[in-house]
Amino acid sequence: MRTLVLALLALLVLAAPATASRSQTTSFEAPRDLLDAGSRPAALDEIQSLGVDELRVVLLWRNVAPSALASRKPDFDTTDPASYSWGQYDALLTDARARGMKVLLTVSGPVPRWATEDKKDNLTRPDPGEFAQFMTAVGRHFAGRVSSWSVWNEPNQPQFLLPQYDSKKRPVSPRIYRALYKAALKGLKAAKVSDPEVLLGETSPRGTGKVVAPLTFLRGALCLTAKDKLQKGCGKLDTQGIAHHAYTTREGPRFVPSGPNDVTIGVLRRLTKLMDRAGRAGAVPRNLPLHLTEFGIQSAPDPIFGVSLQRQEEYRALSERIAYDNPRVKTFSQYLLRDDDARTSGPRSSRYPGFESGLRTAAGKAKPALDGFRLALSARRSGSSVSLWGLVRPATAATTARVQYRSSGKGAWRALKGVTTNRLGFFTTKTSFRSGRQYRLAWTGPSGELAGSAIRPLR
Repeated sequence: MRTLVLALLALLVLAAPATASRSQTTSFEAPRDLLDAGSRPAALDEIQSLGVDELRVVLLWRNVAPSALASRKPDFDTTDPASYSWGQYDALLTDARARGMKVLLTVSGPVPRWATEDKKDNLTRPDPGEFAQFMTAVGRHFAGRVSSWSVWNEPNQPQFLLPQYDSKKRPVSPRIYRALYKAALKGLKAAKVSDPEVLLGETSPRGTGKVVAPLTFLRGALCLTAKDKLQKGCGKLDTQGIAHHAYTTREGPRFVPSGPNDVTIGVLRRLTKLMDRAGRAGAVPRNLPLHLTEFGIQSAPDPIFGVSLQRQEEYRALSERIAYDNPRVKTFSQYLLRDDDARTSGPRSSRYPGFESGLRTAAGKAKPALDGFRLALSARRSGSSVSLWGLVRPATAATTARVQYRSSGKGAWRALKGVTTNRLGFFTTKTSFRSGRQYRLAWTGPSGELAGSAIRPLR
C-alpha cells in the first residue's frame, strides 16, 4: 500500500504545472521623457512612485560618435571615452545611479557611416572590429552605472540592421548580429568590466518579407540547424539571458500569430522551447532566463493599432500576468510614460507613426493605465468563477490590499475581499462570476489611499 501511495504522489509531482515566477521585476523605458533634461527629474520621480527602480536605456552608436555621417573615419582613439559625446545618456545614467536605480543599457545601431561596409548609410553590415572598440569605450565610461547590458535593439528589423535578407531571400542579419554580439563581449572584456550580465536578442515579435522572424533570427544567430543542432565550427555564446519584445496586436494577449517562428506574449513557450533546445545543443548556457525588455499595449487615438483606454490596461495587466505565470520570465517592462507625438496633418490613419503605449497621453493626461500600472489587477473568467491576479507595485515587502467591485460599470465601489501579497507585491485569489461586475485594487500606502483602474473579466 505504501508503495502505491508513493507512486501516486510521484505521478502527481510529474503532472504538476510549472511554478510561476516569484521574482519577476519591472523595468521601464521612457526615452522622450528621460533623455530630455527638462522633463527627466519629474519623469524619474513618477516612475519611482509607481514602484519601478529599473530602467532600460537604448544608446545609439551614431548619436555619440564623432563625424557619424562621414564616410571616412576621423582620426581618434575609438576606445577612449573622451572621444565621444555622451550627452543626455551620461546625465540620465548619472541621475539613475544617484537614485539607486538599476539600468539595462542596450547598445545599438544606427551606427557611424564610417563603421559600415559600403559607407552609404548607417545600418549596413557594421564593422565588428569597430564595434568592439566602441564597446570598450562604453564599458570604460558606464560600467559603474550599468547593472546589465544587451546588444542591439531589434536586430531583426531593417531600421536597425541591414541587410536582413540576401537576394535569394535567405536571412543574413542573424550572422551579422552574432559577430556584433561577440564583438561586444570582447569590448567589455577589454574595458575590464567585471562579470558583466549581457543579454542576447532584443528581438521584435513577428517576421515579414522584410523582418526576420524572431525564432528564425535566433536560430541563425546561435548557429542552429533546422533540427536545432549546433552547426560545426560554431561555439557556445556566452550570455546570461535572452531579451525579447513580445508585443501583441489589438486582438489582445491571447492572440496566436500564424507564423510558427513569431513570438507574441501569448506564445512565449515557443521561445522558451527554443532556448531549451539551444541549451541542450551547447549553443548557449542551459536554463537561460527570459527578459521581456520592451512591451506595451497601444491605445486610442491610434485608429490602426489602438484599443480603448480601459481595454489598454486590461490587456496590459493580463500580459503581465501571462509573463508572471511563466517561470522563465525574469523581467517584464513598460514602454513609454507618455505617448509619442502625433502628426498634425495628413490622413488620420497615418498621424500616429510612433507608439501610443504610454500611461499618459502625448499631452501628459493620465490614462486609466497609469493607476492600473501602479496597482495592477487582472480578472480571468472560467465558467462560474473569476481568477484574480494582482500586483501592488510600490510595495517594498509583503502587504495587504483590498479587491473592490461595482456593478454595471457605475455606482460606488464596494469591498469584495482582502488579499495578502508576497514580498514583491503579487497575489492571486478567486471569486464567483457576476455578470456586469467590474473590479479594482485598493491599497493604503505611505502616501495614503490609492486605487487602481476599473477592469472587466477576460476569458
